[in-house]
Amino acid sequence: MKKNNMKANQNLFLLPAVALALLASCSGEKKNVVVEEEKPKVRIETVHVQAVDQSQEFTATVEPNIINNIAPQSPGRILKLQVEVGDRVKAGQLLATMDETNLKQTKIQLDNQELEFNRIDELYKVGGASKSSWDALKTQLDVTRTMYKNLEENSKLISPISGIITARNYDNGDLYSASTPIYTVEQIRPVKLIVNVSETYFTAVKKGQNVDVRMDVYPGETFKGKVSLIYPTIDASTRTFPVELKIDNADERVRPGMFARVTLSFGVEDHVVVPDLAIVKQAGSGDRYVYVYNNGKVSFITVELGRRMGNRYEILSGLTNGDAVVVSGQSNLVNGVEVEVVK
Repeated sequence: MKKNNMKANQNLFLLPAVALALLASCSGEKKNVVVEEEKPKVRIETVHVQAVDQSQEFTATVEPNIINNIAPQSPGRILKLQVEVGDRVKAGQLLATMDETNLKQTKIQLDNQELEFNRIDELYKVGGASKSSWDALKTQLDVTRTMYKNLEENSKLISPISGIITARNYDNGDLYSASTPIYTVEQIRPVKLIVNVSETYFTAVKKGQNVDVRMDVYPGETFKGKVSLIYPTIDASTRTFPVELKIDNADERVRPGMFARVTLSFGVEDHVVVPDLAIVKQAGSGDRYVYVYNNGKVSFITVELGRRMGNRYEILSGLTNGDAVVVSGQSNLVNGVEVEVVK
């Protein structure tokens, strides 16, 4: 038993010695181990210049071509309303009749003044009345005639346009006050839209230019319109200018208040087009960039985006025809790193 314990103790003493010998042996050999870093793997695609339709989409709210608020010049009693909201009316159609008490009184006054003026006029012709008397009565008669004509026009309210009644604010017998019109008439053949266009296109928009208009309420349909008016100045705060468009709207399907998307075309231009997979957003900013491959390395290039066309982008600046751009593997890249191209 004692011999076994002694043998075990000897083995324990031998272990450190062996370890030291091995350590000495390892430290005595000088070996250079080179670990080669694996290059990031990327996929690339060669991009080219192509003709790109220079169109822009704008949003707008449909407006009536003309809005008329129908009301007399002065307060008065409403005798009879002739039409209702939703009725279509024609230019010259009677809409409402007002109380005619003042009109009738003025007519009596006018008739008397005309008789008096005719009498003075006959005397004046034969020298029986002075020029000043004649002038005074003539002036008084002209004023009363104008007053009567005004009252006559305001006793029967006529629609100045063909359109549709969109508001009625009183009932028969109400006393009209000047704060609110009796009727509102809107012309919806045609309708108009106003969009704010970037000053970049100021010289490209032309009066009479065709436009496509889509309504959310009519999905899949496109309505045809034309540029009817181009405002001559640019808003300094927004760098845009208003453009008015009109849709004939013969079937009256397009109504004021509808939300519309307007597409204006400005011809075509030749620009580089890249896959959307190549575009990377720079963290902390709104900048966009791509990695361009050349001679085994990639370069970080900032680009200016134009239109998006399906799964591709128009590039306004930053790339040239024939550049090879990285479309996969950008997360492992930095500017100037060597890469391995894979299919």
